[in-house]
Amino acid sequence: MDHFLYRDGALYAEDVPVAEIAAAVGTPFYLYSTATLLRHFTLFDDALDGMEHLVCYAMKAASNQAILATLAGAGAGMDVVSGGEYRRAKAAGVPGDRIVFSGVGKTKEEIHLALTGGIRQFNVESEPEMEMISRVASGLGMTAPITVRVNPDVDAKTHAKIATGKSENKFGIPIARAREVYAQAAALPGLDVIGIDVHIGSQLTDLGPFELAYQKVAELTETLRADGHDIRRLDLGGGLGIPYTRSNEALPLPSDYGALIRRTVGDLGCEVEIEPGRLIAGNAGIMVSKVIYLKEGEGRDFMILDGAMNDLIRPAMYEAYHDIIPVREPDAGAEQAPYDIVGPVCESGDTFAKQRMMPPVAAGDLIAFRGAGAYGAVMSSEYNSRPLIPEVLVKGDQFAVIRPRPTFDEMINRDTIPEWVEGYSAAT
Repeated sequence: MDHFLYRDGALYAEDVPVAEIAAAVGTPFYLYSTATLLRHFTLFDDALDGMEHLVCYAMKAASNQAILATLAGAGAGMDVVSGGEYRRAKAAGVPGDRIVFSGVGKTKEEIHLALTGGIRQFNVESEPEMEMISRVASGLGMTAPITVRVNPDVDAKTHAKIATGKSENKFGIPIARAREVYAQAAALPGLDVIGIDVHIGSQLTDLGPFELAYQKVAELTETLRADGHDIRRLDLGGGLGIPYTRSNEALPLPSDYGALIRRTVGDLGCEVEIEPGRLIAGNAGIMVSKVIYLKEGEGRDFMILDGAMNDLIRPAMYEAYHDIIPVREPDAGAEQAPYDIVGPVCESGDTFAKQRMMPPVAAGDLIAFRGAGAYGAVMSSEYNSRPLIPEVLVKGDQFAVIRPRPTFDEMINRDTIPEWVEGYSAAT
């Protein structure tokens, strides 16, 4: 469920007409619903009610300060994968003891930053990283809490570019080597080995792979405890998928996911962490764009938008599907026609959909991409010298721009031209 619904013939975000926001900020732009963000976080939190747990929002999905502060205020922790994300989380008011640091390439500087600023744990991905954390922590006279991310070699049955739990993926330590690596960790100074971490991928629409992975984690927990390790926390990752279409496909709910966690690891007496991102932010956001032209092609028609692949790259990168709807509600029974829906970037890959059936639209009409709240704004760029588009947050009948569109001058003036470039003189 989300809070982007038609009312009186117009698309609303909670209690604000989307067209009113477009008139105020221009197109294209991202638009988020506070009510949807909080509802989706609460569903995960409630799913683990009665267990010692923390829901750590995977902020790589959408990392605007307003989104982070909204979720932090509801009690969320944060899963970060870079020093920049760590700084964002702290700037949004998230205390260090609710921040988990993941990722395969943590640098010495990032480890130092997190230790001195406060950290709940590092999810360690390799022996060299573990040794680096030990050296940094020891040099500071501190102890770093760590889990070791194990790779369970489970096929998440998702897109190859977002699968992380197979042996061929770069993430984690092979689960077959876990006992050896945990023994090494226990012998290193400055480390407190507190648990196990696992994450097998994103946009999972079947609970089966989770169950296989978590069963392996449960077995490993008992084995490591028998080896003398005090395993008291399990970080089970995230990855639960969202419905990108309005079909009747029944996807697993957070409550189903919570029941699976209870069934597989609930009797181990461990604190549980989960790291949902997409399901919290995905359907909490839309991207709004405007039709520039309708173009007749050879054997197909094109709907050319002012939004482009640099604004929403998921279709170009992952062949991802997004529902695309008019902001003005179509008449009941309106005849539909197929369009290739494209942007203005000079790439054939700047295509959002091919032969998508759409109700009647005209140049100047607004359209909305549903399910664009996750991996939309955070993956955008200024390709073709197109400014980053605004982000807007709605709460009830209020809206606010939470990231403004930069001017062309602001974008261009970030560059500097050395004095030794011949023939250049600054424009006056």
